[in-house]
Amino acid sequence: MRVAVFSTKPYDCRHMDAANAQHGHELVYLKPLLGQDTATLAAGFSAICLFVNDVADARTLETLAANGTKLIALRCAGFNNVDLQKAAELGISIVRVPAYSPYAVAEFAVGLLLTLNRKIHKAYNRVREGNFTLDGLAGFDLHGRTVGVIGTGKIGLIFAEIMRGFGCRILGYDMYPQTKFEDLGGQYVQLPELFKTADVISLHCPLTPETRHLISEEAIAQIKPGVILINTSRGALVDTEAVIEGLKSRQIGALGMDVYEQEANLFFEDLSCEIIQDDVFERLLMFPNVIVTGHQAFFTEDALINIAETTLLNITNAEKILNGEVPVEV
Repeated sequence: MRVAVFSTKPYDCRHMDAANAQHGHELVYLKPLLGQDTATLAAGFSAICLFVNDVADARTLETLAANGTKLIALRCAGFNNVDLQKAAELGISIVRVPAYSPYAVAEFAVGLLLTLNRKIHKAYNRVREGNFTLDGLAGFDLHGRTVGVIGTGKIGLIFAEIMRGFGCRILGYDMYPQTKFEDLGGQYVQLPELFKTADVISLHCPLTPETRHLISEEAIAQIKPGVILINTSRGALVDTEAVIEGLKSRQIGALGMDVYEQEANLFFEDLSCEIIQDDVFERLLMFPNVIVTGHQAFFTEDALINIAETTLLNITNAEKILNGEVPVEV
């Protein structure tokens, strides 16, 4: 199959080429993000491969379909960037990677929590400047604290299990509860109770119309003062301007973000010599109790290998189905 791979970086090409050795697809790597202005780059390709910040909205999908695209292979778990209804209308199939390495993201979320709680980022900078004072670096024991996990899918379950190992009480919220969460000692509650009780809140749910701005001004007013908020899922789960006000009022004690609702114009690029025009993002960076990373929670060698292998297998299976053949068992 001839595949246009959008928004690629060198590590994408390396891992995709390695995985493609046993599939034999024709992969053409494109640096630009997919969008309405770049959809014509896929002309003549029966399949395209997208990542988290590519946009396959209705107009983009119409252009793709008109130019022969039959398959969109997402090399990520989320699919909020694709108009699924429009794709179905146009006869474009969608495949994704639902679980490339849930450990990678869960472990990163724990890393953000530990860094913020124990001020490791601040201590690192102090010691490099010869400052060995401890004033302002006190955190709290996680043992015995309450951790709220919003979204108890594979990543949320692993995060909860890790925090249970720290001796934390685990509360969870999910529209689709599962017994595995309760088996590891977690307790499902409604969001208001989770907000008012949790010392730490970590987001692990997909972005849907129902979860957009889940952390809003109204939600922040309900949370326990001083909470540590972690988001390694999707940026738009959080109303960034509301969170800034929450930080200023100290209702939010610390914030760890690996995602940002306007990240498409920032993340995965070297802007170190540029003046960033996003004033909201720049305000976030001014807070000493905020850590923002550039969507790297997934970024382990294990995950990259799994993403590439699953994506190429998805493309192979989709091609077989389109040709009326039997797909390869996963």
